[in-house]
Amino acid sequence: MAFFLETLIGGLMTGMLYALVALGFVLIFKASGVFNFAQGAMVLFAALAMARFSAWFPAWFGFESQLLANLLAIVAAMAVMIVVAWAIERLVLGKLVNQEGVTLLMATLGIAYFLEGLGQTIFGNDIYPIDVGLPKDPVFLLESTFEGGILVNKEDLYAALIAAALVAALSLFFQKTATGRALRAVADDHQAAQSIGIPLNRIWVIVWSVAGFVALVAGIIWGSKLGVQFSLSLVALKALPVVILGGLTSVPGAIVGGLLIGVGEKLSEVYVGPMLGGGIEIWFAYVLALVFLFVRPQGLFGEKIIDRV
Repeated sequence: MAFFLETLIGGLMTGMLYALVALGFVLIFKASGVFNFAQGAMVLFAALAMARFSAWFPAWFGFESQLLANLLAIVAAMAVMIVVAWAIERLVLGKLVNQEGVTLLMATLGIAYFLEGLGQTIFGNDIYPIDVGLPKDPVFLLESTFEGGILVNKEDLYAALIAAALVAALSLFFQKTATGRALRAVADDHQAAQSIGIPLNRIWVIVWSVAGFVALVAGIIWGSKLGVQFSLSLVALKALPVVILGGLTSVPGAIVGGLLIGVGEKLSEVYVGPMLGGGIEIWFAYVLALVFLFVRPQGLFGEKIIDRV
C-alpha cells in the first residue's frame, strides 16, 4: 500500500504540472477558438528568458544575490512575454479576425517555429540551469503508518502546490472578474462580442499575456527540474492529451485531465509496464486521448457543439 500511495502521489504531482501547461492551450482556445500549437514554444521562450536574465543581471549590475537576480529575471521575462503577446496580436491575430479556424491554427504553428528560432538567436542553444531555490531533497511522509514511510520529492511537491495555486487563481479570474467574462464572451462569438463593445484586440493581448505568464511559471518549474533546453517545448506535447481529455474550453477540465493522465501513466508504467516490456508512460496519454476522441470527443467538461446545416 505504501508503494501504491507513493506512485499515486507522484502521478498527482506530475499531473498538476501537465495541467499547468494545458492551461495555456485552454486560455488561448477560450479567447480565440483556435488550438494554440505555439504554447510549447512559449514555455521554452519564457524559460530561456528567465534562465539567461538570471545569469546576465548579476554580471551587468554587479551584485551577487541570487534572490534579487531571480526576482529581476522573472519581471524581465514577464515583460518579454507581454511584448511577445502584443506583437502576436498586432502582427498576426489582428490581421486574421473572423478567419477560419484552420487559418488561425496554421498561424500558431508559424508563431511556434518563429519563437523557437528567435529564442535560439537571442539566448543561445546550450542547456541552462534555473535555480529558484526549490528544495531537491526527498522527504518521507506517514512513517508512523507505513514502514519506511512514503517517499516524496520536495521539488515535485512544491511545484505541484504552485501549479495548484495558479490554476485556482485563473479559475477565479475567469468566473469572477469582468475581464474574465469578456474573455468567455469573445470565445463564444467574436462578432457578437465586438457588437456589444468588447474590444477584441485588447482581449487577445490580455489572454496571450496571461498565457505567457502561465508559460513562464511552467518554464521555471520544468527548467528547474530538467534544465532549460530546446526539448523543453516537447513537454507541451504531453498537454495535448490533457486538454482533449478535459475539454478544450474548460479550466477545471485541464486540472482533472492532467491529474488523470499523470496518475494513469505512473500506475500503468509501474504495474502494467513490466508485463509489456515497459515504455507505457510514453504513449499512455495519447492512447487515452484517442479513446476519448472516439467515445466523447468534447472531453469530460467540454461543451458539445452541434452545427445545423
